[in-house]
Amino acid sequence: MTIAIVVVILLGYLFIATEHVTHVNKALVAILCGTVGWVLFMCTGTSFINAMHAEEYQAFLDASQNTILSSKMFISEHIFLRYVGQVGELVLYLLATMSIVEVLTNNECFSFIEKWLRRRNTAQMLWLTVLVTFLLSACIDNLTVTVLMLMILRKIIRNAKQRMYIGSAIVIAASCGGCWTVIGDVTSLMVWGKGAVTATNFSAALVLPSIVATVIPTLLIQRKLPEYLDLDRPAYSFRGDDSILAWWQKLLLFFFGIGGLWFVPSFHRITLLPPFLGALCCLGVVWVLNEIINVNRIRTEQPQSISLGRKLQYEVLQVIMYCVGVCLCVDVLTEIGAMRAVAGWLDDNIHNIYLASAFMGFMSSVLDNIALVMAGINIYSVLPLDAVQSGYMESFVQNGQYWHLIALSGNVGGCLLPIGSVAGFALMRAEGVTVWWYLRRITLFAFMGWVASLGTYFLVDHFLR
Repeated sequence: MTIAIVVVILLGYLFIATEHVTHVNKALVAILCGTVGWVLFMCTGTSFINAMHAEEYQAFLDASQNTILSSKMFISEHIFLRYVGQVGELVLYLLATMSIVEVLTNNECFSFIEKWLRRRNTAQMLWLTVLVTFLLSACIDNLTVTVLMLMILRKIIRNAKQRMYIGSAIVIAASCGGCWTVIGDVTSLMVWGKGAVTATNFSAALVLPSIVATVIPTLLIQRKLPEYLDLDRPAYSFRGDDSILAWWQKLLLFFFGIGGLWFVPSFHRITLLPPFLGALCCLGVVWVLNEIINVNRIRTEQPQSISLGRKLQYEVLQVIMYCVGVCLCVDVLTEIGAMRAVAGWLDDNIHNIYLASAFMGFMSSVLDNIALVMAGINIYSVLPLDAVQSGYMESFVQNGQYWHLIALSGNVGGCLLPIGSVAGFALMRAEGVTVWWYLRRITLFAFMGWVASLGTYFLVDHFLR
C-alpha cells in the first residue's frame, strides 16, 4: 500500500506541474490525491501505526472496547484529526486575511496606489511598483497582491509588452516580499506554525536576502524597457456621489487592516494563541469600522464596488483548497514513513543544507513552490537545542538555517518559471505570458537574484552567529 499511496501522490504532483499544459485545475488534483491517499492509508493503517505510533496505539488498544475497529478509530481520532487541526488553522487564517483584503478593496482603499504609480518615467514607475508590491506582500498573501497590482498595471500602461516585463517584476517582488515575514506567504506561515522559527529571527535573517533577490532582477528588467512608458489615460470617477468615502476614511480602514495583520505575530507572542485568532480579531475591527463608515450606503442599500473583491476571492479560494490538498498529501506521506526515508537519503547523500535547498528551489520552479516547501518542511522535525551539539544537525533546531533556506529558495526559486508560483500563474492569465517567453527573458534575471540572495544569507547568518 505504501507504493500505491506514493504513486498516487506523485501522479498528482505531475498533473500539478503540467497544469499549464493539461488545463486541469491543480486545486482539484491536490484535493483528490490527498483524499485518495488517506482512504488508502485507512484501508491498511495497522501496519503504519504499529511502525510510527506503537506505544500510543498499544495504550489505545488497552483502553478500547471495540477491537475490530480499533485501528480505524485510532487513525481517525489520534492521527487524522491532529492534521486536520493544523490545516484548519491555516484555512481560517487565509480566510480572515482574504476577508480583510476584500473589505479594503470594496472601499477602494488601494485606489491611492494607482494615482501614486501613474508616472511616465520608467525608472520611477518600475521601482515604485516593485516597492509597493514588496511591502504589501509582506503582510498579504502573494496571489492577492499580484492580482491587485496587475489590475492596477492594466489601468495605467497601454503597451502589452511593457506590462509583461513590469508584471514579471511584480511576480518576483511579491514572492520575495512574502518570504521574509512569517505572515507574508503560506509556506512561511507553515514554518512558523510548526514552531521551526520565531517571527523576529525569521525576518532578521531573510529581509536582506529578499531585498537582494528583488533588486537585481528589477535592475535587469529596467534595461529591457524604454525610458518612458506608454501610459493610458486615467479614468475619473463622478465626485457627486456621497457614498464615496473620504480619503481619511479609506486611510483609516487601510491602517487598521494592514496594521492589524502586522500585529498578528505580536498577538501570538503575547497570548500564545494561534495566529488565525489574531487575524480574526483584526477582521472584526475592520468589519466594525466598515459598518460605521458605510452606514449611509447600507441604509440606502447602495451597492459597493465588488468586481475586484470577487476576483480576489475566487483566486484565493482556489489557493486555499490547493493548500488543503497539498497538506493532506504531505501528511499522509509523513504517516507512511516516506518523509523519514527522504530525510535519511538527504543526510546520507547530500548532507548539505545549501545544496538541498537549491535542489528544492529548482524543483519548485517546475512543480510549485507551495507543494515543494510544504514537503521540505515536513521532511525534518524541529530538533531541541540541547540535543544537538554542533555541525550539520544544528541546522534543524528552532531558527536553524534549514528552515530559512527552505522558505527563501522555495519562494525565490519558484520565480525561475511562471508555473512555479501562484503569482506566476496569475501573470500568465492576466497578460498572456507564456513559459517560453518568461524562460528566455526573465529566468536568468531571477536566477541571478536567487544566487545573490543565497550569498547574502550566508553572510548575514555568519554575522548574526
